[in-house]
Amino acid sequence: MSPTRDRLRFFLGAFGEPGHAFPMLALGARLVQRGHEVTFETWSRWRSDVEDAGMRFLPAPEYPLFEGGSGIGSEMYEAVLLATRHTRTAVAEVRPNVLVHDILTLAPALAGELEDVPVATLVPHLYPVGGPGFPPYALGARFPRTRIGRGLWDSVARRTEGGLRQGRDELNRTRSILGLAPVGRLHGGLSERLCLVGTFPQLEYPRRWPAGVEVVGPLMWEPPFGEVAPPPGEQPLVLVAPSTAQDPDHRLLRAALGGLGELPIRVLATWNRRPLGGPVRVPANTRLVEWVSYAKTMPSCALVICHAGHGTMARALACGCPVLAVPHVGDMAENAARADWARVGVRLPWRFLTPRALGLAVTRALSGPGLTVRARELAAWAARHNGATRAAELVEELAGQSSAAARPRMYSMSSGASPSTTSIGSPEQLQSSTTARSSLTSSARQIAP
Repeated sequence: MSPTRDRLRFFLGAFGEPGHAFPMLALGARLVQRGHEVTFETWSRWRSDVEDAGMRFLPAPEYPLFEGGSGIGSEMYEAVLLATRHTRTAVAEVRPNVLVHDILTLAPALAGELEDVPVATLVPHLYPVGGPGFPPYALGARFPRTRIGRGLWDSVARRTEGGLRQGRDELNRTRSILGLAPVGRLHGGLSERLCLVGTFPQLEYPRRWPAGVEVVGPLMWEPPFGEVAPPPGEQPLVLVAPSTAQDPDHRLLRAALGGLGELPIRVLATWNRRPLGGPVRVPANTRLVEWVSYAKTMPSCALVICHAGHGTMARALACGCPVLAVPHVGDMAENAARADWARVGVRLPWRFLTPRALGLAVTRALSGPGLTVRARELAAWAARHNGATRAAELVEELAGQSSAAARPRMYSMSSGASPSTTSIGSPEQLQSSTTARSSLTSSARQIAP
């Protein structure tokens, strides 16, 4: 720790799916490396990883919702109330200088506000709030090229704000029960003081950024794992990296096994510890494995085939590898659209996924150097701009400001805007990121990549 840097206390809270827990793990580990005391509340499955990184682990409430599971079968806002009361006790004990919560993990943020702790939001993907002329988030439409197109999307946005208003109303009912004032803005679950956006600025659509929003770059972490040898040969190596949370029938992986065997490539495919449910035929140019380290494997790849979960896509681009995005659900369509718009990948709609279509898409992606050149530009940017380091610097600055600040004004994303000199724009996660979403398990509500 630098002799001029005070030792601070940070409380982190994150939804437990990898796409949300891993970026927060990256931030927490970097804060520990910078000499701070970090408490991380998340699902119990990550306990050893949290503790190995030098953080104190706290188990987050994991309330099953709606169908499936047992125990508390409550509505979302009721679960958030329970989780907030649980987490508030821990926050009061830790007395952190700053609390950082994941965008889908609202209970720590509410607990921090109740305890007068400065709160920051970590968005581990594209920014969730739309801008002038933006298509609705998660629709998978590209930014329009003309004024007419922008006007059309503005008209659509006015007709689709009902879900955001409903989310704000649910949030305000929860806040009222907790004794907190209502918020008026639609994306009320994002901190006004500091909102960290963990993506490449090159993937964000052009916009004027609200004050307090900082695009820091991807925050990347993965469980330790050894080297995995690819198939032998000199042909381009293609990695098939399915989602760890979606596509339970392995439709993408099966299409790859059925459609890439005759191409002049080598294929390394992983089932990501989610069994295929029966024997499959593995072509001669393919190796099928349980798990791979993306950080160790992707730098050698010519292409990564994925569902366009943000974590997988960002890791590929940070390694200078273009992507073939086959989005399944949630914000994956948005990620795929941004990859296409930024010229770092191609996309194949889920409804068109067949072995033949996937083979044709791979051939197209590898047909010229353009995608690779652009992906390597993003990799060079990432090498100069470490997302976890920048995020750590910003929460340290927030801690330094807090002693002079009055009670923090949370959950009211400023409608005013200011130009950004370092990044270019975005939207995100349907109303789900603005409603009462805490550290919960729910197959019905899970939209993490």
